Amino acid sequence: MPATGDSALYRLAARVGRRLHKAGASIATAESCTGGFLAKCLTDLSGSSHYFDRGWIAYSNAAKQKLLGVSARVLARHGAVSEPVALAMARGALKAAGATVAVAVTGIAGPTGATAGRPVGTVWIAWARHERGRILTRAEHHRFAGDRDAVRRLTVAAALAGLLQP
Repeated sequence: MPATGDSALYRLAARVGRRLHKAGASIATAESCTGGFLAKCLTDLSGSSHYFDRGWIAYSNAAKQKLLGVSARVLARHGAVSEPVALAMARGALKAAGATVAVAVTGIAGPTGATAGRPVGTVWIAWARHERGRILTRAEHHRFAGDRDAVRRLTVAAALAGLLQP
């Protein structure tokens, strides 16, 4: 896992930005537990308008449904902090933005919000991208340690690192 200080996050975001810009690609973000921190890291960089399309902070279940098209059934069946919801958020952001790639995060940053089987630090990150007329998705589950700020920073670092994977 990459370091999570501001300079490390911005170096990681810059690498993502260079890759997107070089490919002529665009990105959309859909965030819950990070509250816009991922989009902030990407857009704090000069030139980010070349690749950053838009982002959503969909903190509530209602916002996930209305803004990103996550179904009420999926939310009720799996809970907001789950692989199916993260994947639906990523697909929804990709479709709504018409971007090349999207990343979505949902989790429990703490110190409250834990439930049975989902302790503080539980995070799902999903990526979606257009490739050859199809939408390809993948997701990762994480259990990050630390306080609210640490969980959020680790989530942003993992989301950015995932964008650099093939």
